[in-house]
Amino acid sequence: MKPLVRNAALNSYIELSRSLGIDPRELMKRVGLDPAGLAVQDRWISGVAVTQLFELSAVASRREDFGLLLAERRRLSNLGPISLVIREEPDVRSALELLVRHEYMYNEMLHSRLSETNGLATLKVALEPGEAMPARQAMELAVGVFHQVLRGFLGARWQPVSVCFTHGAPADTGTHRRAFGPVVEFDREFNGIVFYASDLSVPNPMSDPLLHAYARQYFDSIAVSRDTTVPDRVRELIEVLLPTGRCSIEQVATSLGVDRRTVHRHLSASGESFSSLLNTTRAQLAEQLVANQRRSLTEISGLLGFAAPSAFSRWFGQRFGCSPREWRNRRTRQRHSGEE
Repeated sequence: MKPLVRNAALNSYIELSRSLGIDPRELMKRVGLDPAGLAVQDRWISGVAVTQLFELSAVASRREDFGLLLAERRRLSNLGPISLVIREEPDVRSALELLVRHEYMYNEMLHSRLSETNGLATLKVALEPGEAMPARQAMELAVGVFHQVLRGFLGARWQPVSVCFTHGAPADTGTHRRAFGPVVEFDREFNGIVFYASDLSVPNPMSDPLLHAYARQYFDSIAVSRDTTVPDRVRELIEVLLPTGRCSIEQVATSLGVDRRTVHRHLSASGESFSSLLNTTRAQLAEQLVANQRRSLTEISGLLGFAAPSAFSRWFGQRFGCSPREWRNRRTRQRHSGEE
């Protein structure tokens, strides 16, 4: 399986594209991405498709700085749940190390490394989409986002020693100098940021010591292993896609950047099928949702991807041996008897 990225990688893409006079939805369809799926931030999509999309957008808009313009629109919160933890880390070093160590949780293409020597810290950034392809825009986006994160901790006037790119300079370097200052360099041997190692010890002004432990506990509860299996990926996608009413093996395959036969083959090798994972995941979610008295059964039906409450009730009866309302009432009685 080729690496995936979260839908959040396309945050502000639609708005930026339209501001530059290009049709973002048409370009997305050309690389096999579903524009309607952007509403689901935690959905996984093909890293190759996203990389191709950025290159096509740069050509269509005639802006060699497309990736960097996108980076300028990013906020720390765009990184998802990990941003809540990073915000509470005590200093720049711990925040940056956490971001690098868990980068696979939001971008499986991204491979970064932080090192220190002779008073300088070097953050090297690499992208591995799984095949040889142009990735200038995606790289500038990645380096630009890291730069934004560092500036968020160190202040708007902070400037690194240098910002390096392996590719050549664009015809107009105005955006790059606005973003990075006069220290941006091209045709270097690596992509990344060089800055003073002392910056890593700067206290994080956003951190609240009382919230740090809670933030870490929360993150530990949602953190996933780097060695995620295909069934794990499919199960996660099912959870994300069910409320959209478009949860199918075709949609899952599109998100994974493969065809449905490839998904079927990987699941079969694990003794699973798409139907078995769908039913198991639905059942687990149904137990949690039906037990919640504040949610109506009609609302739960939609969250589980059923076209109508009657279809949900039939499925629930076959799975649990009673109607959702009966199951809820039974759980309520058990809870009350336990309290007594």
